[in-house]
Amino acid sequence: MNHKDLDVWKKSMDLVETIYQLTNNFPDSEKFGLTNQIRRAVVSIPSNIAEGSGRKNDKELIQFLHIALGSLAEVETQYLIAVRLKYVVKNEVLENEFISLNKLLIGFRNYLLKKK
Repeated sequence: MNHKDLDVWKKSMDLVETIYQLTNNFPDSEKFGLTNQIRRAVVSIPSNIAEGSGRKNDKELIQFLHIALGSLAEVETQYLIAVRLKYVVKNEVLENEFISLNKLLIGFRNYLLKKK
């Protein structure tokens, strides 16, 4: 399975771009703090989908999808921290991206679980 053909991977790559653009506006004092942390977490999402897709079986892919789900929750939490700290304003479009990607990840995981 080629990860680049998966909608869930494509959507997660879109989220990487969005988060990088969003964090460009964070204060310089956060360069090695929140900016670095949220960027690392968001990059982890498509990276884990890709790594899991390259593994030998669906069981391993499912494990990497769980890691991607955890990273997505981390990114959303860090976004909410940035909102509370007033580094960014609340963004409904971005929040809907989180929901959409979460549904895609869970749907893909559930599909793989049913294949067994």
